[in-house]
Amino acid sequence: MYAIALIRYRRPLEEVLAVTEQHRTYLKELKDNGTLVASGPMDPRTGGILLLNVPDDDVIGALDKIRDEDPYVTFGLAQYELIPWKVGIGKDDLDGIAG
Repeated sequence: MYAIALIRYRRPLEEVLAVTEQHRTYLKELKDNGTLVASGPMDPRTGGILLLNVPDDDVIGALDKIRDEDPYVTFGLAQYELIPWKVGIGKDDLDGIAG
């Protein structure tokens, strides 16, 4: 199943930027293991958005783990809104990207 994670900063941007490299390293790990399909900051930069591919048999558990292990969350800098997503139109295209 796919999911969207909306990340909203809870602290000033300068505090967030101090942890951004750790956050990006974490996202690279998610990308390398096939969980992260795409990510990027919002514009204006008040947070970010992740497109995730999580196991169908434990969607909520997988999403909670992704959120809880993000340095932005562990440092108290951001909050997540996690939205499981049953893709209809374009699912085959996404499946091709997500591999």
